[in-house]
Amino acid sequence: MNFELFIAKRIISSKKGKGTISGPIIRLAISAIALGLIIMFIAITTGTGLQQKIRNKVIGFAGHIQIINLDANQSFEPKPINKTQDFYPSITQTEGIKHIQPYATKVGIVQTPSGNEGLVLKGVDKTYNWDFFNNALVEGTIPTYSDSARNDSILISKKVANNLKLKVNDQLQMLFIQPNPKPPKRRRFYISGIYETGLEEFDETFLIGHLKHIQLLNKWTDDQIGGFEVIIDDYDRMTELSNFILEEIPYDLHSVSVRQKYPQIFEWLDLFDINILIILIIMVAVASVNMITALLVLILERTQMIGIMKALGTSNISIRKVFIYNAIYLIGLGLFWGNLIGVGFAFLQENYGIIKLPAENYYVSEVPININGWHILFLNLGTLLITSVMLIIPSLLITRISPIKAIRFD
Repeated sequence: MNFELFIAKRIISSKKGKGTISGPIIRLAISAIALGLIIMFIAITTGTGLQQKIRNKVIGFAGHIQIINLDANQSFEPKPINKTQDFYPSITQTEGIKHIQPYATKVGIVQTPSGNEGLVLKGVDKTYNWDFFNNALVEGTIPTYSDSARNDSILISKKVANNLKLKVNDQLQMLFIQPNPKPPKRRRFYISGIYETGLEEFDETFLIGHLKHIQLLNKWTDDQIGGFEVIIDDYDRMTELSNFILEEIPYDLHSVSVRQKYPQIFEWLDLFDINILIILIIMVAVASVNMITALLVLILERTQMIGIMKALGTSNISIRKVFIYNAIYLIGLGLFWGNLIGVGFAFLQENYGIIKLPAENYYVSEVPININGWHILFLNLGTLLITSVMLIIPSLLITRISPIKAIRFD
């Protein structure tokens, strides 16, 4: 039988009685641990959830990696590259590379009776992965493109549709400026569907149409495109695979990760990691201070018991273990309630979207949740370990207690 654990259990069972001095302080310490864990849990699940949601939206629009012409032109009308390449589409056989798709972009002006707006037509072909737009589609259908006939169906964003008072099946004209002295070219499109991503940088800029339109407007051949978008299986391998692709493509091409293409968005997302870390440090510190206070009160309340145990020959280490076991039990109670409430909140938010966000500031309309089992495990183990180690400091008070003075203590 573990002597220290046996005494600790007796102390714990005696706490169920009323009228102890330490009762309110112990309840406060348990509440502090539970509240701290809830806040840490919310910070991690919402922080990583927001990072993941926004990151997936940007990747859904632009792919993980883009293969483009190696020149200084970073506009929406770069020099074309040949679609016929040694790596296309065989590069998808590389582990980690899921899909590759050609695209091109061209700037134009949409003209409607309600007004004009400068937009970018992004052309794609039949190999385009529509998974992202299937989820972002709010009205209409996804267009179907082929390699033979030109298709005039396009997708527009809800924001553009509202600005220009357009709806599904409406017709619009787009004006494309040509090099002087050539007159502008007009193209007529039909709205097949309306999407909404919440990313204003994209929703206010892009129409999605058939690649053949851009090839005809630029007088390109069927083998000329603006570039390739590469979709991979694991975001964490993006830099590694971008470097691999750079080695595989010809010298006149360049690979750019989505993080390099939109650094301002990803740098903003990186700030969430710092915020989460600060919250974790503060909450663990608060929980530790509360547990130290609770343990000190427990020791002072049990001073006579400590004196009797010392008089009977119990070592300081054994007595310290008794109180540390007692405190760890209280930490466990706090962790139990913290997990129960924290997971409950995450479940409600994930399924019912209780807390909303302004989409114009956060790119999402409600707080996203990312529940990761490893995060929950590390939070609990980290809190338990740090607060338990901090308990060693107040337990040293036991070594300074004199048995004679302790027995007389009242």
